Amino acid sequence: MTISGLNGFACRPHFSLRLPLFHCIRKPRFGAVAAIETLDEPDRIIDEKRHSLGERVGKKDHKVPEWKKLNSKELGISTSMIAKPTKKVLNGLKQRGYEVYLVGGCVRDLILKRIPKDFDIITSAELKEVVRAFSRCEIVGKRFPICHVHIGTTIVEVSSFSTTGRKFNGNVSYDVQSPIDCDEKDYIRWRNCLQRDFTINGLLFDPYAKIVYDYIGGLEDIKKAKVKTVVPASASFQDDCARILRAVRIAARLGFRFSRETAHFLKNFACSILRLDKGRLLMEMNYMLAYGSAEASLRLLWKFGLLEVLLPIQAAYFVHHGFRRRDKGTNMLLSLLSNLDKLLAPDRPCHSSLWLGILAFHKALSDRPRDPLVVAIFCLAVHNGGDMSEALNIARRITKPHDIRFHELSEPGDKDSESLNDEVKDFAVSVKRVLSMMTDEYCVSQAMAKYPQAPHSDLVFIPLPLYLKVCRMFDCVRHGAEKGFVPKQGSEINYEMLALGSLQEVRHTFARIVFDTVYPLNLT
Repeated sequence: MTISGLNGFACRPHFSLRLPLFHCIRKPRFGAVAAIETLDEPDRIIDEKRHSLGERVGKKDHKVPEWKKLNSKELGISTSMIAKPTKKVLNGLKQRGYEVYLVGGCVRDLILKRIPKDFDIITSAELKEVVRAFSRCEIVGKRFPICHVHIGTTIVEVSSFSTTGRKFNGNVSYDVQSPIDCDEKDYIRWRNCLQRDFTINGLLFDPYAKIVYDYIGGLEDIKKAKVKTVVPASASFQDDCARILRAVRIAARLGFRFSRETAHFLKNFACSILRLDKGRLLMEMNYMLAYGSAEASLRLLWKFGLLEVLLPIQAAYFVHHGFRRRDKGTNMLLSLLSNLDKLLAPDRPCHSSLWLGILAFHKALSDRPRDPLVVAIFCLAVHNGGDMSEALNIARRITKPHDIRFHELSEPGDKDSESLNDEVKDFAVSVKRVLSMMTDEYCVSQAMAKYPQAPHSDLVFIPLPLYLKVCRMFDCVRHGAEKGFVPKQGSEINYEMLALGSLQEVRHTFARIVFDTVYPLNLT
């Protein structure tokens, strides 16, 4: 892979961090509890407890947040909000005498009254002890091992304090004053929170004691709707450049802003994401585009110089049409993604073939604007599996006006059925050609060639199976009605099948999104 402008790229932390050595503290041993609580017992009221951490070395005017232990009921958290598979894992470990906590983004989402994408657990048990506690459980990951506990069709991730204690990268160090007057358990929890990516993800929730632990100011940043790294952003992003994409994903999904320092290094370290493997990049892009925050994600990727690295073809579209980094306006690509978002949510995602199909469809339409009637016939033919005659008959009955704001839609013309049929098939060929471009390193590298002032890459992270799946989604338009394909009836989406990539569901949802964009309901 060739990368423009990365020669000599290096990020040096501007500070030093020396944590108290973990082996200087006795390994915690949590005794078995006499009476095991269940997650259905009533909340208990506790008092808030605060500990001062002093000041971060090198920033004497910046006080480290006070430690807070808050009653979960006062924060609006109920154990009824926890998914049943997660409760089974929590109860299974608690009944064996281990400390268990919910940790990370799920605690943040519970406080915000949002549906967590998933629930992560951290425990005092060793990973081998977690494996012994459940019949279907395995340890995954080499660098940062965790347990995958299978409860029915759900996988619950469980990490161990003993494992996360080894996560600190030896190449990056931090300087944080040791905690004052804390017990052993507080120290272990605090140290784990320091390893989190963002303060709003650094909360721990004990669902049995009904306590939320906040050692790094996460609650305050949730109130301020701010995404801020736990340690200085330059070191945080150098330590794990995937945090750059996670920051965008979180801010897009929650509508949060970045702290000034985080925003600065997001932009400065944009090209460092090319160090990630392609599978990880696809996963992060899918998290952004398939869970209900695609439009906001694309805007942030563009604003911070990441779009031209990840999706140069779409970045070139923005540049060509003068869409500024902080532009509040819209265009057809953003409108398509906005209508995609209206149908999705963190617990109702789509398969990656849907958003990739939308990107390819839009690029083909942007390269050569088409009659709205041609677009309508194309979408109907995709939906019904290639029955062009039916698609044409339905499209001719459309009386709603199309959205004239989009340059991708040409002026409607008076065409006969044969001409329309030929143009629809030609458009299908164009979509297939764009898909090939998006998986060709040379074509991707040339997308931003007209704009040498912008960083760009030849990055292709779309695997062959995904490319073929999207091709199949559109091939029916060129090849005619598919034998045995039954188009979806009704408007209700089967989200389980959509997430699995069911051809019927993906085609139906694609057609619905395009129609909502070309023929919006609010036009008269």
